[in-house]
Amino acid sequence: MRVLATFLLACGAVSAQGGLNPAKLGAPPTDTWPTYNGDYTGRRYSTLSKINQGNINSLSLAWVYRANGALGSGPPGGRISSTPVQVNGVLYFTMPDHAWAVDARTGREVWHFRWTSHGGEHIGNRGAGVYGNWLYFLTPDCNMVSLNLKDGSERWRTSVCDLDQYYFGSMAPLVVKNHIITGVSGDDLDRPGYIEAHDPETGALQWRWYTVPQKMGDPGSETWPNEEAMKHGGGMTWLTPTYDPELNMIYVPTGNPQPVIAGKARPGANLFTASVVALNPDTGKMQWYFQSSPHDTHDWDATQTPVLFDAEIDGKKRKIVAQASRNGYFFAIDRATGKNIVSAEYVKGNWSKGVDAKGSPIPNPEKEPQLDGALVSPNQGGGTNWPPPTYNPDTGLFYVNASRAFSVYYIYDPSDKPEGWGGNDRGGWGEAMIQAIDPKTGKVKWTHKWEDGSRGGLLSTAGKLLFGGDGSGNLVALDPANGNPLWHANLGNSVTNGPITYELDGTQYLVVGAGDTLYGFAMLR
Repeated sequence: MRVLATFLLACGAVSAQGGLNPAKLGAPPTDTWPTYNGDYTGRRYSTLSKINQGNINSLSLAWVYRANGALGSGPPGGRISSTPVQVNGVLYFTMPDHAWAVDARTGREVWHFRWTSHGGEHIGNRGAGVYGNWLYFLTPDCNMVSLNLKDGSERWRTSVCDLDQYYFGSMAPLVVKNHIITGVSGDDLDRPGYIEAHDPETGALQWRWYTVPQKMGDPGSETWPNEEAMKHGGGMTWLTPTYDPELNMIYVPTGNPQPVIAGKARPGANLFTASVVALNPDTGKMQWYFQSSPHDTHDWDATQTPVLFDAEIDGKKRKIVAQASRNGYFFAIDRATGKNIVSAEYVKGNWSKGVDAKGSPIPNPEKEPQLDGALVSPNQGGGTNWPPPTYNPDTGLFYVNASRAFSVYYIYDPSDKPEGWGGNDRGGWGEAMIQAIDPKTGKVKWTHKWEDGSRGGLLSTAGKLLFGGDGSGNLVALDPANGNPLWHANLGNSVTNGPITYELDGTQYLVVGAGDTLYGFAMLR
């Protein structure tokens, strides 16, 4: 491991880096962006309004930081998929095997940590967690590393998964009280997914919860044919949960079952894969679950951000957790009980026959992958994917980057015990758009179509702005009320993470990653 440090001496540089005030984690982000989603809710909404509809055309590029020389194994590993966190005027972001600190005002490098890799998938890394004076991030070779915020020096490392079982690390850890919550990735060797908590001071394991039952008789085992299928059942946990401090629940989005495409060896709903699961962060005990894709055979998973907000529905104020799931359905769920409130398609698909009494979609057997292929919508990329949505309390709308597309799904391993994927898909026609959804009804209020597609994350602000990216390398600002475009800046590469915003010294900044580069925008005087 090696750290490169640049000591900033110029006036206004970061001279008094301090630790994160824990209260910042539960408050709407203003002068910080202290966690993956900005706060615990997953809304990715900012109350800042110095950048607004009235002056958006004066927004200018303030700085650029290129993380060159840090490419992983292949192009996906060389892009900034992480959402930066910003604490006390410093931005911290990651790529596989790398972590950086840069000045949030100027983009100048403070330090750069390089991990000596022992393998693992370098497909991307979604970011870091911060606790006090320490930063935590996962490596592709199954380690969690704790670094000193000030200089990037390594404090400790601890194993979070088994590289020999083809797990790997990519999730941005979530800090809840005295717990560092981490998850796992990996679809290649049919292993069970899990999420766990670690002591922030020592890295010691506090608890682990498996996303699939471990033996017959366990909750959910009735949805699997046998113990062998469960223990090879998948359900990875590679997206950061959200958290309700009042209810003391974390909301964990879980991945697809395995084998991924060939479902012959795992008849049943395959709990608790492709679900949103509420856990007690102190014990790891499950409080409730909602399954969005029973018996998923299309690699759709449910690893999309569970977004928390309150809303009045049918005259009653409800505590909501909402998800635009990869299968094309939007769900609003009572986050205290897990009871479904709304289930509605936000992109038209052909894979389900409606929803059951619990609000879960009913798979259409004719759209299961077949030896000679089945034409299915959404495609393998899904109605959306992992890049984050946003909820704006000013408009009351939920915004998601969406896609309507078709794939032909086919099986190439029809045996009784397929391994890995056991099948594949081939894509066809598709279109991309932002969908603005009324979470009280699930109805789409407006659509903004992208000409060239988009998979980037979204950000909304009190300045009456909605930020996203198109497929032509543009960062775009839209009117959140109607989707009309207001401003754009070409970055030369598609947005690869979720934009963030913060205010320092009276200046509001907008920061976004595209390719291997961070861009900082501001109103320059």
